[in-house]
Amino acid sequence: MRRHLLLLVALLLTACANHVPIEPSQALPAKDSPLGAALIAQSRQHPAGQSGFRLLSSSTEAFIARAELIRAARQSLDLQYYIVHDGLSTRALIDELLKAADRGVRVRILLDDTTSDGQDDEIALLGAHPNVQVRVFNPLHLGRATGITRALGRLFDVTLQHRRMHNKLWLADNAVAVVGGRNLGDEYFDVEPNLNFTDIDLLGAGPVAEQLGQSFDQYWNSALSKPIEQFVSFPPSARDLAKTRRGLTDYLNAAQIEQRENYQRLMDYQDHPRLAGWLNELIWAHGSAMWDAPTKILKSEPDPQLLLTSQLGPELTNVSEELMLISAYFVPAEDGLTYLTGRADAGVSVSLLTNSLEATDVPAVHGGYAPYRKALLRHGVKLFELRRQPEQEASYNLSGSSESSLHSKALVFDRRKVFIGSLNFDPRSILWNTEVGVLVDSPELAGEVRRLTLEGMAPALSYEVRLENGRLVWIAEDNRRLHRIDREPGGAWRQFNAWLAKVIGLERLL
Repeated sequence: MRRHLLLLVALLLTACANHVPIEPSQALPAKDSPLGAALIAQSRQHPAGQSGFRLLSSSTEAFIARAELIRAARQSLDLQYYIVHDGLSTRALIDELLKAADRGVRVRILLDDTTSDGQDDEIALLGAHPNVQVRVFNPLHLGRATGITRALGRLFDVTLQHRRMHNKLWLADNAVAVVGGRNLGDEYFDVEPNLNFTDIDLLGAGPVAEQLGQSFDQYWNSALSKPIEQFVSFPPSARDLAKTRRGLTDYLNAAQIEQRENYQRLMDYQDHPRLAGWLNELIWAHGSAMWDAPTKILKSEPDPQLLLTSQLGPELTNVSEELMLISAYFVPAEDGLTYLTGRADAGVSVSLLTNSLEATDVPAVHGGYAPYRKALLRHGVKLFELRRQPEQEASYNLSGSSESSLHSKALVFDRRKVFIGSLNFDPRSILWNTEVGVLVDSPELAGEVRRLTLEGMAPALSYEVRLENGRLVWIAEDNRRLHRIDREPGGAWRQFNAWLAKVIGLERLL
């Protein structure tokens, strides 16, 4: 009976894997595209080696930048994402991507296999276009057919499957890139009615975009990246793609009526393009792209040289006056606690903006963060937790949503340098997942991020957590009056989830 059961499990987990030739490819030279040539000419007006930057702090700007970069591209589009959710914003971008491919633009799409879970056939439809290639990173090879077998397959290979590619990158003609915290989906562009993420992206042009192109190539050509066609029984045909595109057109036409307000806001770029103006108003400064090597996920204890955090190390060590952290998911662990309290003890003003228990979309993460609060506060670290504000005018979602959860990831060093990327300050980002981001040496750009952070820390938007007589209290402002809350804000179910995560020791996996 036991042998028969094991055989049945093995048969259920067996994946259909087609042999598909894998050919390496590289980012195309930026100078060969009109977009790249224009930016090279613009860069000559600034010191050698500088790149141009613009903050994309609102969800509308973040969407418009991606859509217009598709329209501006003439030779290549490289997209790398952890999560892609279906919805109006995603379908609108896919429509633009296919139109770019129609005019001869090479499109390479690299997705973490979390996104493709159960969606192989749908994703493979994009690859039916001769100018579109789709690969999945760290794919599950066992049991892809059903939800149950996928869960079993991941369980059988948990040491590798819990390590994910968390990178978010959008690159046009190897000349202009967008990095930051946003995945693709309506919740990231203020279209989802129940939850919208407050996030921050950075548009980078020039040398930093070419550096990000190098990072994309490393992942694209990694042995861990596999063509999606390997995992479908019957590769879709051109006819299948044409049918899908007709359905996509019908969906967008219907959305123009049924989701009129969101449709008009997102599609405003079609009549009022903004990218050209943004590219003429860039902040030029020295910047460096930083990323984890894709082989990071193969290491049980990552080589420090493979970690993005090692590249950030000098900035973390040298900060001398002020350090601001913005992290949606914050679990410092013992090493982070030692670092932050050490900086505070050395006279550095250290402040953190993260989610409160009532605002986070992952209450378990709060259970990993909460035990460190008292120690941080004793050493003078200032803690601010974004509030949930479903019925108030004030909202720290820069796109104007009335309910939001913080999803941003940024660091501001001494009001001079700023890091923006996909990196959360938790063990999952530091040890298990791969990440990407950009460090910019610009007091002007750092000042913009600092100003937005201070807005988010305001008592009408965030709780300030304080330590009084050994107990935590939360300071908030309602109706223009400050008041103190003695019990952690958040419902019973969220309290239970956070407590359970703490009890069973999930910290290193959060």
